[in-house]
Amino acid sequence: MSASKIFLLLSVGLICIISTVGIVKKISSRPSAPPKIEKEQPIATLKPPAPVYVEPKPPAIPSEPIASNKVYATNAKEEDSEDFPNVDRVQQLFSTGTDKLPIVETINYTSRVSWLTGRPAWVADYASHYGTSRHFIARSLNGKPDYFNQTVATGSRFNVFKKEKNINFYLLIDLSRCKMAFYYVDVDSKERVLVKTYRVGLGCLDSQKASGSLTPTGTYLLGNKTAVYKPGTMGYFLDQKTEMMQVFGTRWIPFQKGIASCTEAAKGYGIHGAPWSKNPKSGELTEIRDCVGKYESDGGVRLYSEDLEELFAIIVTKPTFVVIVKDFKEAQLPGVEITSPRSS
Repeated sequence: MSASKIFLLLSVGLICIISTVGIVKKISSRPSAPPKIEKEQPIATLKPPAPVYVEPKPPAIPSEPIASNKVYATNAKEEDSEDFPNVDRVQQLFSTGTDKLPIVETINYTSRVSWLTGRPAWVADYASHYGTSRHFIARSLNGKPDYFNQTVATGSRFNVFKKEKNINFYLLIDLSRCKMAFYYVDVDSKERVLVKTYRVGLGCLDSQKASGSLTPTGTYLLGNKTAVYKPGTMGYFLDQKTEMMQVFGTRWIPFQKGIASCTEAAKGYGIHGAPWSKNPKSGELTEIRDCVGKYESDGGVRLYSEDLEELFAIIVTKPTFVVIVKDFKEAQLPGVEITSPRSS
């Protein structure tokens, strides 16, 4: 064999060896199986905690008037109240003893009376005949502030207003002190007697109002469209059905018309109680008493429930005027004040 043939065979063999090695390396570099992909595990979901109710704090009372110029929950200055008269003769209206005010008299109940024929007379008949409310008679009859129990028997004693007395009542309200003085005026004798003074709650302070408050100044006549509210008594307030005690307390006495120097029309204003709040669990109503003595209402005159019920029993059957002034010393009331009234 020639040298050229031997060289050719060696070259071919070398090429085959090199190709074989390349193929083996390529095969060995391939993966034997596709990689196993681990399934993505879901992220653990945490259950949110049960919500905890936190009672919101009331907004801070602005030291300056807000956009509406109202100032809320401002107390009347106690030092300004020191010179306001402090009197309480109201029990002399209800007492059946000798210490009575001269505008009332004590009578003994009987079902047969000269001024009613054909049937027995009841408490409602006595109330109508003597121009005295049944609430007034009930308190006098019971000897305590019970205005609904009107059970009578022959010989029961209670007070009524004297028919021959021409009586007007005046409620003098001092805006600067959150105080009210309750007077009666004997129109014929011109005698004026201070019966009792009360603490009241008034309208929010408002620099845009002529009175400086949502409660107007001036003299108003009270109206006869009064209301007595009990738990569950429903009505409409701001076009929404509402339990009325939660807005007006236990009584409502409206302003009927303006008489003199009124800074606002009478409509919408009145004398009423402090609002009551309802416990959402028990349904129990509780009087919000700390609003009396403050400027927090929408213009109405607020009283404690016991004061309002007392006043209501007395005034609702007689002409009653409300005189609202910034300072009681400015007020001009009719008659001459008598400091020691005697029963006649």
